Amino acid sequence: MTTIHHRYATVRGQRLFYREAGPPAAPAVVLLHGFPTSSFMFRNLIPLLADRFHVIAPDHLGFGLSDAPPVDEFDYTFDALADLTAELLEQLGVSRFALYVHDYGAPLGWRLALADPAAVTAIISQNGNGYETGFTEDFWKPVRAYWQDQTPQTEAAIRQALTLEVTRWQYLHGVPDESLVDPDTWYHDFALLSRPGNDLVQLRLFADYAGNLPLYPKLHTYLRDSGVPLLAVWGRNDEIFRPEGALAFTDDSPRAEICLLDGGHFLLESHLDAAAGTIRSFLERTLT
Repeated sequence: MTTIHHRYATVRGQRLFYREAGPPAAPAVVLLHGFPTSSFMFRNLIPLLADRFHVIAPDHLGFGLSDAPPVDEFDYTFDALADLTAELLEQLGVSRFALYVHDYGAPLGWRLALADPAAVTAIISQNGNGYETGFTEDFWKPVRAYWQDQTPQTEAAIRQALTLEVTRWQYLHGVPDESLVDPDTWYHDFALLSRPGNDLVQLRLFADYAGNLPLYPKLHTYLRDSGVPLLAVWGRNDEIFRPEGALAFTDDSPRAEICLLDGGHFLLESHLDAAAGTIRSFLERTLT
């Protein structure tokens, strides 16, 4: 069995939880989770990588087992979460690493790469968007309305994303065989979403997500200039970030590898073996 350590570190006065496995001297791979989950989404992937790589998977502040200070005590922005991640990696002595980004983890990863391009050895985007074409219209319509005008009406629409029903939908939509997805996933996420005050944390991040779009041109320039190896492994049936978002990486990274699998947003829950095999092969070719 793979030994996975479950640890905490204090960064800027905040306690961050992270999972760590693999030889410390091996090439590092940093796994950045999305909404509404945590490093829990990587619980099955980590053992499949840790024999060859030093794997680190933090919970973002406000998610999982990390601290979740109320919004009047911490200004929740993607800039702030990226800064905490960067300082955590610095504390751990990880100065060069491959990035695995999913959903919210993508704009955090893009910030890390733009702030220190030389630190990033490779990028794996698993349903982690970096292009306007990746947004699906129906899912993002109420979110865009909330960006434009934060009213009781637009807030009520966006709060649907915090319900058990929509959390379950994110895991099951687009999955041909729903029996492959463990119900513990959405009950686990919903329990943490339901902590007192966490709704306001998530609303603050929904509003701040608009600030991620202006980063895209800078990301595209970085991909063109750096030539960083890139793999997009994507659930082609995702109704949050559609597969065109994966294909778009080749516009700026012509040698990017694109793997579309017959799954949804949380691809690791239904297609772990296929995704992990592709990811591992990519990392072995680019990092070792």
